[in-house]
Amino acid sequence: MDFSKKFLIAGTGKSGICAARLLQKKGAEIIFYDGKTDIDVEAVLSQLDDRENVGIVLGTVNDEILSTVDVMIISPGISIESELAKQVSEKNIPIWSEIELAYRAGAGKVAAITGTNGKTTTTSLVGEMFKKHTSNSFVVGNIGLPYTDASLDTNDDSFIALEVSSFQLEAVEEFCPKVSAVLNVTPDHLDRHHTMENYASVKLDICCNQTENDYIVLNYDDPITREMAKDARVKAKVIYFSGVDSLEEGVCLEGENIVVIDKGEKIPVINRSELILLGQHNLENYMAGIAIAYYMGIPVSEITDVLKTFKGVEHRIEFVEEIDGVAYYNDSKGTNPDAAIKGIQAMNRKTLLIGGGYDKGVPFDEWIKAFDGKVKKLVLLGQTAQLIADTAEKYGFKDYVFVDSLEEAVKVCANEAEPGEAVLLSPACASWGMFKNYEQRGDQFKELVRNLK
Repeated sequence: MDFSKKFLIAGTGKSGICAARLLQKKGAEIIFYDGKTDIDVEAVLSQLDDRENVGIVLGTVNDEILSTVDVMIISPGISIESELAKQVSEKNIPIWSEIELAYRAGAGKVAAITGTNGKTTTTSLVGEMFKKHTSNSFVVGNIGLPYTDASLDTNDDSFIALEVSSFQLEAVEEFCPKVSAVLNVTPDHLDRHHTMENYASVKLDICCNQTENDYIVLNYDDPITREMAKDARVKAKVIYFSGVDSLEEGVCLEGENIVVIDKGEKIPVINRSELILLGQHNLENYMAGIAIAYYMGIPVSEITDVLKTFKGVEHRIEFVEEIDGVAYYNDSKGTNPDAAIKGIQAMNRKTLLIGGGYDKGVPFDEWIKAFDGKVKKLVLLGQTAQLIADTAEKYGFKDYVFVDSLEEAVKVCANEAEPGEAVLLSPACASWGMFKNYEQRGDQFKELVRNLK
């Protein structure tokens, strides 16, 4: 593609900076925009390889500036429904997400993975399978390394495992993975997408440019993803995975063995007793990873080798320490109720649960109902604390306490937990407002726990 154009980059955070670096290397002209007027312009420019001929607009963008712009790159934090996006669309200026930009600038075979929960674990697993197969592999997206940072290092032989959010899928035009996957869809980000129907529809945009020569991996056990196969946008060959039912084709259990069924042939992959991560949700992540890697062309022997050693990811039901007989677990990645339910289900002892955070407009009923006698005490902080407490009261759970900080939450739990019990940080909410991201929240929790020694 010809990059000798002028790009407006909406957002001066990590996503915007990485997009700018890529565009500069391609010889494009760029101008930054940020709705905040107190941005430290020098701090933004200092992160670029070349600060010459870079413009920055703060507050508002006028029509004179837009008349010079060819494409806008929109950061995930800015909605496609924002006034800025509407203003740009009215000028018939294309709006790309960062994954659209990276895809157009790069090369290689892409496996793109989305879903409400399990994205990071599954992407990490697929990434390890790719690394086993070739040194020419990349693990990118919301998992840590922006796709735009790695894009120019890819070539036609590259294997790319890409974690994709619904926010990034709002602005794709040509993005076309070889294998796409929608792991599940449960309530999340309804403050942005408004309804479950809208949220699910955006998730399915991951496959909108795929053809019959590509594959889409869907969770047969999730009624929403199972029905996605009927959507007119799905042109790719549908591959289901199921941890419950037998399938005619796809990845499922046969007894205790996980098998790939391809054109009628049953191909044994691994006995589930050999897997390290426990829980039904992790079984689904394993199966999705197997399906993605298999249809990306990774040999089954290499897939099996990785499955036997894969230990999961940081901040997802991560054991931290045992102190005075109390086990502490970091599940900061549990940023919505469904993910947090998985955290509770993984506990095998009485648990003091730390929850609450940013309000994404989702209900907490199913999370509270999943306590199932395991939760001894609920320690609440953040914007959603009162809403969670009200929901708990509705279901007869009254043993909760409000705190002002994560530090206070850890102290409360340490004082009240008894030997043989667990303390679990699994907030069921995003970290925004109190922390930069869920990683920072999880890292702080681990530090606070270790300081108890």
